[in-house]
Amino acid sequence: QGARRLRLDGELRAVLLEAPGRCVPYAVIEGVVRSVKETLSSQFVENCEGVVQRLMLQEHKMVWNRTTHLWNDYEKIIHQRTNTTPFNLVPLEDGASVTVRVMKPLDAAELSLETVYEKFHPSVQSFTDVIGHYISGERPKGIQETEQMLKVGTALTGVGELVLDNTTIKLQPPKQGMQYYLSSMDFDTLLQKQESSVKLWKLLTILFGFATCATLFFLLRKQYRHHRERQHLKQMQDEFRQAQERLMREMNTEGGETLKNACVICLSNTKSCVFLECGHVCSCSECYQALPEPKKCPICRQAISRVVTLYNS
Repeated sequence: QGARRLRLDGELRAVLLEAPGRCVPYAVIEGVVRSVKETLSSQFVENCEGVVQRLMLQEHKMVWNRTTHLWNDYEKIIHQRTNTTPFNLVPLEDGASVTVRVMKPLDAAELSLETVYEKFHPSVQSFTDVIGHYISGERPKGIQETEQMLKVGTALTGVGELVLDNTTIKLQPPKQGMQYYLSSMDFDTLLQKQESSVKLWKLLTILFGFATCATLFFLLRKQYRHHRERQHLKQMQDEFRQAQERLMREMNTEGGETLKNACVICLSNTKSCVFLECGHVCSCSECYQALPEPKKCPICRQAISRVVTLYNS
């Protein structure tokens, strides 16, 4: 958005001569593609000339997903070759003599290439091949052959560093970490596309931040509840221990015999149950009934298989 928009006309050289270092760090220039010397010919389309040519072979196959138990599409580039030849941007209107040499076009973040040829070659499979593919978990579908070109005469919008090198005006990747564009879209459309992309990333960042905060909130809330429950349990244990100590002091004052036969849980009733198989005599019948399932001996924590009731004479 902060790029300086310049016209590709006779005044461009004068603008660069007045600029510091004969350089505009981030500029926008629009023109038509024209080769410097020879052009690249399409391998598949007659009378198709360009300055950038990309040949690509892409494998298409189905891969068995062991988790979802479904066949998923899988694509892999198995061969790619890109050829380039030096080219200039010339004015859209005929008659102007000024040109801009485009440097390092393959370094552009967006390089608009037109697909001039595309053909899919399906795989020929025998019955034994099909069985083998099902066993291996991979089913080849075929090979897609594609040729893309930046054709001569294409209207191109270049965004990058514009510099005057002796008598040659060059458009090259900017040195300040900004993006380098060679797009077939006009500048306004390219700017709108980039703004939409920035808005999308901002929205995704906000949503991700909100999801992170919400997750952190629920985790902290869960930890706080666990902390409150532990505090409440500790408080109940302290109160129970204090009540036990108080009852033991009271029973000590009443007599040692009563304390000796008192239930270890309530400390008020007399022991009346023998827990098997451990053999401990430590509880009254009321406290035994109140024990949670599965019932365990309060002394050794062994499971209680059966109970024998004691009758005091």
